[in-house]
Order: sequence, then structure tokens, then C-alpha cells
Amino acid sequence: MDRMTITFITGANKGLGRETARRLIGLGHTVLVGARDPEAGAATADTLGARFVQIDVTDDESVAAAAADVERHEGHIDVLVNNAGVHGPFGDPSHLTGDVLLDVLNVNLVGVVRTTTAFLPLLRRSTDPVIINVSSAMGSLSATHDPSRAESGVIAPVYTSSKAALTMLTSQYAKALTDVRINAADPGYTATDLNGHSGPQAVTEGTDAIVTLATEGPGHRSGRFVDRHGEIAWS
Repeated sequence: MDRMTITFITGANKGLGRETARRLIGLGHTVLVGARDPEAGAATADTLGARFVQIDVTDDESVAAAAADVERHEGHIDVLVNNAGVHGPFGDPSHLTGDVLLDVLNVNLVGVVRTTTAFLPLLRRSTDPVIINVSSAMGSLSATHDPSRAESGVIAPVYTSSKAALTMLTSQYAKALTDVRINAADPGYTATDLNGHSGPQAVTEGTDAIVTLATEGPGHRSGRFVDRHGEIAWS
């Protein structure tokens, strides 16, 4: 793009979202730091040299207000990174409740739908609109059944289900919205608050796939699932 690329990132006050923001600012993007917590979001934006936009992806009014804020200030965006996510309980699902599952899905899946719907009009004003859904190989049947992969040793029924749903949602959106490039990113097992900083990858490594998709430019396919090493199978 000839003009400055404007990128909106949800859940950008810490972890993968913050590091994605930092890296994209370094690459010349105008970044809008989306976060639910106004103090943490504003502090992150000030530190990085971004603009803070408050957004709670579980709240329709908050998402609509965030889109209206961007409409007033920037008028469009070029890249939407649906990064906000929560984990849910690990281990034995014997006492898992429907409410716990719904709470996680409300962020990891429904929040993506809310945000995408609200920001599509702003994206469609771009010459190269891009949506990146931050998913995970934890939602992959093949990865979670491969004993050579770390994903196979983790029991996280709610999180894995939400990410499996998100990859399918991404695939369906990519088929339907042919005027927007829509892909999913697998950060890999990265040390963040989400996993108690237990992942072997540094947060910079965990953002490689997201940054690649955000900066690759026109001419690339929609409907891909990408990790830091390249395209991976949806299964």
C-alpha cells in the first residue's frame, strides 16, 4: 500500500497483541490498540506510540462504539487482528459447565464475529483489506493427536473447542467474503499470561505468523492457516 497501513488489534494491551502492535509500529503501521481495560490499554498505547480504542469484544455496544470511534478518527482500517482471547479451565472436564464454555466462546468465537461485523465497513474502504484471526493448533485434530507435538499432551477442552470453531469460522468467512483476505494464525506454544508463561517460544516468535499475514501485501490467498514456518493444514 502506498498510504500508511492502519491496523486495529483486539486484546492488544499485553501478550501477543501488544508484541504484534510493537512490531507493526516498527514496520510503519499506524496501530490502534484495542483493549477492554482503559488504563492498561491507554498505558500500552502511550508506551508504543499507538492510539488506544476501548473495546470489550463480549459487548455489542462496546464493539459498536469502538468502530464508531475509528470511523471518526481514521475513517477506515486496512488490517483487523482478532487477537482477544481467554483460556478457560485445564484438565478433567467431569465438572465442566455450560456457562464456563459459553463464557470462553463469547470471547474467542462470538467476539470475533461481533468485531468482524462491526469493522467490515471500515475494512472495505481499504485497497487491500485483511482480517487475521489468531487461532491455535490446539484446535487442530491432527496436532492434538500427534504425540510428537506439545498440543497432544494438553487437556484444555474449552479452549481447544473454541479454536477449532474459530478455524472453521475463518474458512467460511474466507469463502464468503471474497473482497477481503481472511486468514488464521497459529502463534505456537508461546509464553504468555494465557498459559502462565509456560510456553517455550518467546512472545516475538509467537507473533511471527501474525506479522507475516499483516505485512505480506496484495496478491496472497485468503483462507489459509499459517504458523511461523508457513502454511499448515486446517485439520
